[in-house]
Amino acid sequence: FKPQNMALNSAVTPDGLEIGRAQALQAVACGVPLQVEFNPVLLKPTSDKKAQVIILGKALSDMEAADYHAYKRTARAAVFEAYDKLKSTFDVIVVEGAGSPAEINLREGDIANMGFAEEADCPVLLVSDIDRGGVFAHCVGTLALLSESEQARTKGFIINRFRGDIALLQDGLDWLEARCDKKVVGVVPMVSALKLDAEDAIAQDMTEQQTVCRIAVLVFPRISNHTDFDPLRNHPDIRLTYVGPGQSIPPCDLIILPGSKNVRDDLAYLREVGWDVQIARHCRYGGKVLGICGGFQMLGVEVDDPDGIESAAGSSAGLGLLPVSTTLRQAKQLKNVQGTIQLLGEPVAVDGYEIHCGETFYPDGMNNVRHFSLINESGEPRVEGAISADGLAAGTYLHGLFEKGDVVVELVRWVCGETVQAVDWSALREQELDRLADILEQSLDWDWLNHLLGIEIEVFVRNRSRS
Repeated sequence: FKPQNMALNSAVTPDGLEIGRAQALQAVACGVPLQVEFNPVLLKPTSDKKAQVIILGKALSDMEAADYHAYKRTARAAVFEAYDKLKSTFDVIVVEGAGSPAEINLREGDIANMGFAEEADCPVLLVSDIDRGGVFAHCVGTLALLSESEQARTKGFIINRFRGDIALLQDGLDWLEARCDKKVVGVVPMVSALKLDAEDAIAQDMTEQQTVCRIAVLVFPRISNHTDFDPLRNHPDIRLTYVGPGQSIPPCDLIILPGSKNVRDDLAYLREVGWDVQIARHCRYGGKVLGICGGFQMLGVEVDDPDGIESAAGSSAGLGLLPVSTTLRQAKQLKNVQGTIQLLGEPVAVDGYEIHCGETFYPDGMNNVRHFSLINESGEPRVEGAISADGLAAGTYLHGLFEKGDVVVELVRWVCGETVQAVDWSALREQELDRLADILEQSLDWDWLNHLLGIEIEVFVRNRSRS
């Protein structure tokens, strides 16, 4: 349970509501279906000072930081509505904070950290990242900045991402326990190359490898749902590179324009840094381009925002690689979908989800374009996305489509005519969750945690047959 999350990676629940991607991953780890109560407040930044506010899975409006601070009393009601519902269903709720509990400037009306813990009357464990340095100062200083009641409910520390011989750390752990009169519940080691969905930060894989297909993903200032590309980044036959500010697009087989929380502003940024010229040159030499969600909209002829949904009202010329036009609407489309894609030969089954405000039109019908996917919707097929007549550019609203290994195989065949192995990303995710669970089993004092909770929890291995 995370009362309030700020992230541009999100997921859609079975009933068509939006929550943070991290809470979706945690639901998978727990073996339970996604539900909106796991993350009742989601903030999706649209600029440095403004964010879209999503309450219980539905977009409310864009708010400036100061306006949201005043709105938090209302958001608090949604948080505790969700929390009370979870309490009636589950025996144990692990509440994840957001940022630091010692952010003094945000303490009034807090619903994300100690403010929530105080009202919910739950014990607290402070997790500190030793890899950043200053871990003892972090623990002692954070505790000192809390109120007396908050200090009392903070029962212990967990040291995270430790490298090296723990014996060399023991004197410091003993000192910390004596200094603060709090339990060090465990030391979790640094876990190398953990292949799990990121909450918000983009993970760069810097290892060199022999590759069949080279893919470059453009990192917009408001990039969203970049977890779409984790299956590609971790595929043994694919070299995926994120292209950030100040970087030119490297030689590659495929350029991907990802999702964006502010399409027109990110499109302007793309032109400002010269990526539009580089994309055009890439296509002239036969390279492929794929746009997902906001990136799909950018590949069209025009993106129109008449009501100022994402930024100032107005219209922007697209890159013109697909004969489609998009108008942004207030109502957000939230759907889990199933269907097929057909980039080359036989149709390939695909699962995914849609999260977008845009409605995309085909001004010339399907004369100069073919659909990217065919979606099964209420028993009727629905045409989705587009592929250009020359076969060099494609766009889709589907997030999560690369989790199916067969889709990645089809993508690589379309891009460079080669065949790669089909990697089951869901199975790989399960293996990684099991690996992390094993590490936590070995690293934390579960007898002490059982006592803290007042119940008996078996030390676990994430094996369905033993759950």
